Amino acid sequence: MSRVLVIDDDASLRFTLEAVLSDAGLVVEACDGGASGLAAFELHGADVVLTDLAMPEMDGMQVLARMRAADPSVPVMMLTAHGSERVAVAAMKAGAFDYIPKPFDPDELALAVRRATDWRDLRLQNARLRTEAALGRTIIAQSPAMTRVMDMVTRVAPKDVTVLLTGESGAGKDVLATVLQAHSRRADKPLIRFNAAAIPSELAEAELFGHTRGAFTGAQTARLGYFQQANKGTLFIDEIGELPAAIQAKVLRALQSGEVQQLGGRAEIVDVRLIAATNRDLAADVKAGRFREDLFYRLNVVPIRVPPLRERPEDVEPLVRVFVRQYADRYGMVGVEVEPALVEALRAHSWPGNVRELENTVARLLALAPDERITLALWRSLSDGSSPSSTPATAAGDPGPGHPLRGRVEAFERALIAEAFEAAGRNQSETARRLGVSRPALIEKLHKYGLIGR
Repeated sequence: MSRVLVIDDDASLRFTLEAVLSDAGLVVEACDGGASGLAAFELHGADVVLTDLAMPEMDGMQVLARMRAADPSVPVMMLTAHGSERVAVAAMKAGAFDYIPKPFDPDELALAVRRATDWRDLRLQNARLRTEAALGRTIIAQSPAMTRVMDMVTRVAPKDVTVLLTGESGAGKDVLATVLQAHSRRADKPLIRFNAAAIPSELAEAELFGHTRGAFTGAQTARLGYFQQANKGTLFIDEIGELPAAIQAKVLRALQSGEVQQLGGRAEIVDVRLIAATNRDLAADVKAGRFREDLFYRLNVVPIRVPPLRERPEDVEPLVRVFVRQYADRYGMVGVEVEPALVEALRAHSWPGNVRELENTVARLLALAPDERITLALWRSLSDGSSPSSTPATAAGDPGPGHPLRGRVEAFERALIAEAFEAAGRNQSETARRLGVSRPALIEKLHKYGLIGR
């Protein structure tokens, strides 16, 4: 249900506006002035703002400017007295969505506000479609827990502030970083991703800040760092709690002043919005001396906790449907059926690996299914460590001779990597050692098969 924020210093008019808009099926919050209206917007947000033009202390034009700076995606409508049409036109030029002259017809007012909410919904839907196109998958947020998270994400995304995403590994923090970018004013600028846990600490500084030719042994050419690559756009630092202390100091300086310095080069100023993510308790790390307190407060401007999958079982079934479509296409399977009993069992599972573990499970079920159907019995056989006797596959992960060769090879490779990755406690170096491949090659495969986020 759409929320309308009404700002007017006239108590009787506020009462009338609240009654008219409530009768139209809208949730209304009424405030008696610009300052209280801005405070309410910061606290609760709004889908439409309806403000009087002439008010003491802070008039409608000032409210409009502040609202546009806070969230340009929210339509602001002006209530204007007779004879102030010239000011209303100026408000439209300054970014107001519409103006409504007083006295107004209640039906026309409700219709105008509905038109504004429809415009807002369409804009958000377009941003969501852009996000899904960038992700290559549908965003699932049907549970109350994720609905609240998505509401906060869409409210804060247009505001150019630092966001700290917290939560367990595999919960979807990387997905929300993409959503924040797609709904921001920097949506048409680059989103650069850096995983602090995937890069050796001795290379992290050069990766983040770049280096000149000859800055260190092996630096044959100059390279821009991720901060420079993200200039005018967004930098997403995943697992930021893994950054060494010396690099934490450089990240802090970049946040405070925008100044970054290449190894062996000069300092330069960049304009970057930072989104950070961690599965660690950074506040506890600060107390233990493992993380800089000043950097923590710079990062923690807007903290958003991503709930684990066990706290949002309503999202399990739609996630399963999405993953089935994704991997069935990859494996060359058509018309895959999912047994209802399997869905119920998946909903009841605790999922310590969260969405990433669920995705891996669905991919494995499809890879080992003897036909175009995945069942509870198959999942239980995999959980017990046994192979279903009915499957014609000759190796774990192979979907069988009825599928294209490329799909069979990829399914087999993914299953082997996923099994080794989990057995090694998701430690990339140990997994690479067990599989006999280099760490960079393993990381590329982990990205390819969706076992870690980019």
